[in-house]
Amino acid sequence: MADYMPSPVEWVRNQVELYERSGGTEGTTLRDTGLPVIIVTNTGNKTGAIRKTPLMRVVDGDNYILVGSQGGAPKHPVWVFNLRANPNVEIRDETNVHTMRVREVSDDGERARLWEIAVAAFPPYAEYQTRTERKIPLFVAEPA
Repeated sequence: MADYMPSPVEWVRNQVELYERSGGTEGTTLRDTGLPVIIVTNTGNKTGAIRKTPLMRVVDGDNYILVGSQGGAPKHPVWVFNLRANPNVEIRDETNVHTMRVREVSDDGERARLWEIAVAAFPPYAEYQTRTERKIPLFVAEPA
């Protein structure tokens, strides 16, 4: 089994640690927003290490929508490349842990529907898209 490699970003490391140490009863909202987050455990595409990323909790039925916004930065977050290379993930949603498989959304109709759900869950996504020329990637995590 691969080793866990914590994020180089302090707030991400701290949030993941609190979320997991508490068994999903603490650290379940994004910093000061009060909005729910999940922890996505994935495999690093270059290192092969276990990576853990807090993402906004956006659901579509039994599936999760993972939004590669990075606050509208010009480059994709690293986890996007991890999911493209290794689609098997584990998602911790508070006290529930799900084994899932992701797929990147390429169909325009499906993407439009899921984008609306994502923006309803976290309205800043709409602004983030205006800040960048890249098309913010969407992934659907489905039960494995």
